[in-house]
Amino acid sequence: MDIFADADGFRIAGLPLHPLLVHAVVVLAPLTALAVALVAVWPAARRRLGWAPPIAALGVAALVPVTVLAGQSLASTVGYTPAILHHEALGLMLIPWTIALLIASVAVAMGDRMLPRLRRTRPRMSRILAVAIIAAALVAAAGTVVVTVLTGDAGARAVWGAV
Repeated sequence: MDIFADADGFRIAGLPLHPLLVHAVVVLAPLTALAVALVAVWPAARRRLGWAPPIAALGVAALVPVTVLAGQSLASTVGYTPAILHHEALGLMLIPWTIALLIASVAVAMGDRMLPRLRRTRPRMSRILAVAIIAAALVAAAGTVVVTVLTGDAGARAVWGAV
């Protein structure tokens, strides 16, 4: 199975790569966001899942730009319409949200290890930092899910809107 970029765009086994990658993003981004939100607010989940949410967030943060590039390649082949341009703009917005999700997931994992020490020396500061980390994780998770849904909806409308 060849994966390559040529004049016809990113392809795998002769098929455009973007529609294949989109399915992975649509499933993995919200699931990862849910896991990050869960571990941020529930210590038992944090202990059980450990570094799985940050690792998943890293995968999603890497997958989204590849999907965007494959989509831009496909769009240059099939042509740009207002619907495709809207979908592309939303897809580009997903990149910073998934980066924020990655940062927040690492902060949650690191905070669980560093906050107990800070709690002994500066309890008020540790509480403020813990709340900030939870808030950042929840905002990043919600933003990732919302932008994923909006991007997927815009892409489906761009492809199937006339049907």
